[in-house]
Amino acid sequence: MEILIVSGMSGSGKSNAVNVLDDMGYYCVDNMPPALIPNFINICVSSGGELNKLAFVADARGASKMDKYMESLEDLKKSEISYKLIYLECDDEVLVSRYKENRVKHPLQSMDCPGLESAISRERALMAPVKASADIVFDTSKMSASQFREHFLKVLNKEKDSTFFVNVMSFGFKYAPPKDADIVFDVRCFPNPYWIPELIELTGLDSLVSDYVMSFDDAKKFLQKLEDMIEFMIPLYIKEGKPSITVAIGCTGGKHRSVTFACKLAKYINDNIVTCLVNHRDINK
Repeated sequence: MEILIVSGMSGSGKSNAVNVLDDMGYYCVDNMPPALIPNFINICVSSGGELNKLAFVADARGASKMDKYMESLEDLKKSEISYKLIYLECDDEVLVSRYKENRVKHPLQSMDCPGLESAISRERALMAPVKASADIVFDTSKMSASQFREHFLKVLNKEKDSTFFVNVMSFGFKYAPPKDADIVFDVRCFPNPYWIPELIELTGLDSLVSDYVMSFDDAKKFLQKLEDMIEFMIPLYIKEGKPSITVAIGCTGGKHRSVTFACKLAKYINDNIVTCLVNHRDINK
């Protein structure tokens, strides 16, 4: 069982961390009282392994229970439960700026601690023992939301973004391009198998059609350039924080040329870059 505990300063990006971990298949529990974490883990262990990737966010929102935080971590160690504690850090001035920009109240602001800067100072003192015990201290001060994902994955030793995937779709322009496509390519410029009597009832999934489409030098050059372009663009989308993209390839009816190129591109992406799904929207129309 993989167990992560995410903690740190309010406003440092814990909600962004939860989004990344959720995409990675972790069962995420936000704002759980630290004293309950060992019990929850034991329940998951006794359930037969249905939940094998857990992530908890425990921070100063439970300030009244902070004295139990370190005690709970010690209980986990005594139970020989392996976990990794990630602490998100951020400079005070950046935290102040983020809170003012988002116009939300710090969780420790109250009648006896009304100021934002004093609340941040109080939280930093409360969280000092947790930070000292962290396996990883991750400073988000100079990161935008779009940069967070890339750097957080590296912190988790996930240099290759296993959560990012590409959806390659074939379609027919006669049925309109897909509205959710990020990139659209038009392959109607290549010879159409529809006009070959023995190919008209087949699709790009059949080798006779695929071989015909790819028998032309221009088609081969186009596929190579298409592969190069997508391979160049995928890291840029990942860096920007996109969880996936849809690449749509269209021909007239969505049965022959577009299906052939979609299958070829999807195989290249799967074999060489990231996980890729392929679907043929209009193949049965």
